[in-house]
Amino acid sequence: MMTGLVLFMSCQSEKTDWKLVWEENFEQTDSFDPAVWSKIPRGTSDWDRHMSDFDSCYAMRDGKLILRGLVNYTQKNDTSPVLTGGVYSKGKKLFEHGRLEINARLHGAWGAWPAFWLLPEDEKWPDGGEIDIMERLNNDSIAYQTVHSHYTFVQGIKDNPKQGSTGMINRDEFNVYAVELYPDSLCFFINDTHTFTYPRIETDKKGQFPFDRPYYLLLDMQLGGSWVGAVYKEDLPVEMEIDWVRFYQK
Repeated sequence: MMTGLVLFMSCQSEKTDWKLVWEENFEQTDSFDPAVWSKIPRGTSDWDRHMSDFDSCYAMRDGKLILRGLVNYTQKNDTSPVLTGGVYSKGKKLFEHGRLEINARLHGAWGAWPAFWLLPEDEKWPDGGEIDIMERLNNDSIAYQTVHSHYTFVQGIKDNPKQGSTGMINRDEFNVYAVELYPDSLCFFINDTHTFTYPRIETDKKGQFPFDRPYYLLLDMQLGGSWVGAVYKEDLPVEMEIDWVRFYQK
């Protein structure tokens, strides 16, 4: 039996039910606000193995944060063939029980994999859960919205309930990607169109809904990997423009 029916109904609520409690408009001229954001360090996973603090991967332009993926022509001490820029709010800004929105334009390239997503600070992956607000591959006209947990990844239960969905985007324009965070459900939207809901259900399986906790936000321009495929260097540089991030509560 599924629980959280009332909160599922809340997914259809009007935007007037929400109060804006925090926003980031990226109006700084030289760099993003270090009180909120840090550059994502290099890692060993598909998504972060090309992350770099190289200045050319980042820009502030016309009130927008620009994150780029580019060919590594100049960083001779860095063996990565391509470099990517990403920021996160880890250790600085957390989000819980509200509606989080990101307005952005995604430029396409073969091998481009931009993403907006949430991770917890208090537990390791996948037990603490992962909430993917937006992932886009190459130059697609759709974006992916997905959840990950011990339940979906370790136990492999992806259809009870449905783990994710896709939604159409305006490929060459700005789009708004959103998730509503409730104690017993997550509701996803693209341009205010509801794409899917992931509810807490009654189950004897471990870790089905670890999502009732604070999360930090990651905004990153990724390149290559087992999902998106090979990077076409002739398509680079590629960038995404993030106009604003907004967080609402009831």
